[in-house]
Amino acid sequence: MTPLARLLVASQFAFNVGFFAVLPYLADHLGGTLGLGGALVGFVLGLRTFSQQGLFVVGGALTDRYGPRPAVLVGCALRVAGFVWLAFAATAWTVIGAVVTVGFAAALFSPAVESEIAREALRAERDGGPRRTRTLARFSAGGQAGALLGPVLGTLLLYGGGSGHFRTACLAGAGVFLVILAAHAGLLPRRTARAADAERRDPWRTVLGNRSFLLLALAYSTYLLAYNQLYLALPAELDRATGSQAALGWLFALSSVLVVFGSTTVERLTATRLGSPAMIRAGLLLIAAAFATTGALRTLDGPAGAIAFTVLLTLGQMLVLPATRALLPDLTGETRIGLATGALSSLSGLVVLAAGAPIGALLDHDGPAPWLLLATIPLLGLALVPRHRPDGPGAASAPGSGRRRRAVLHRG
Repeated sequence: MTPLARLLVASQFAFNVGFFAVLPYLADHLGGTLGLGGALVGFVLGLRTFSQQGLFVVGGALTDRYGPRPAVLVGCALRVAGFVWLAFAATAWTVIGAVVTVGFAAALFSPAVESEIAREALRAERDGGPRRTRTLARFSAGGQAGALLGPVLGTLLLYGGGSGHFRTACLAGAGVFLVILAAHAGLLPRRTARAADAERRDPWRTVLGNRSFLLLALAYSTYLLAYNQLYLALPAELDRATGSQAALGWLFALSSVLVVFGSTTVERLTATRLGSPAMIRAGLLLIAAAFATTGALRTLDGPAGAIAFTVLLTLGQMLVLPATRALLPDLTGETRIGLATGALSSLSGLVVLAAGAPIGALLDHDGPAPWLLLATIPLLGLALVPRHRPDGPGAASAPGSGRRRRAVLHRG
């Protein structure tokens, strides 16, 4: 990878280490140490999610307007301030202010880093480097490695419980983001994306009026809605099959390990034969198979269905995520990757929010039927994936591929 790509992968790893060292334990801190009621704890957690996922589109638009560097630096500074604030917050209002700051920080940082890695992957591919999907698969692996290590760090820091230990975890998380801030201040290029005059006047219409992008966003929404069942359907299945959720942490760890060590292998086996749209469809088929297989295995005792679900769903994720990010520049243009990345996350987040309650009610029913119905969600996404094929087999490495790719981008 290029030096910039390595910086972005490392920052995604460190970002998730700092994030997951604190946030998984926030609910217990709010309800236990601070004694907040269940409804208020749920409201605070939902507000944090909205201030992050729901505002990704704002962070993406600001990235396109001012470049990734200001968005990353301000996002890191806000995350440091938010974690320090959270460490000492002792009332409901101070906690709310802290978590909104933490969430909005990610809404600035994440679209900036994700859009910049997409641009850097495309530049490297044009210069004869690795396929863009290879770089983006490594980016996903770096993030999952951080998600795997972060809770371990948080557990060590929180050993013994109490507000002092949670405060230590928050301050350690702030320290991680301070290091990320310093690294990006010294190494991230001072570059601002330049849009054409028409795009600069109305960037929202350029992206949200793009039919191919909207189709991709809907297809991605079916993936995200299905992937979210790791946190809703999987615990329910473990409860049914084993009588407890004791193995849930191990299954999450299995998913992370598969992504960390398998992403580049899966990319190598598929990207040389398929373009990005076909990779997305293959991933959605694997995710549909995850639900169908789990439904079929519900007649057996033990966690076989939960394990199969975790493995197949994670394999599907390893195809869908890098391929979706690789396709964005060809659908919306390189100068609007930030807004497109943010809009993709915000739109799909709204779909997940709207469908959460109906799916929860569906899972109250016994038998394989709920799982077979859930399998139709990613299948719906198959028909929505745009048929644009920007990076077919060998396109990145063939002689003159850079010129051909620029022509395709121009036509797209």
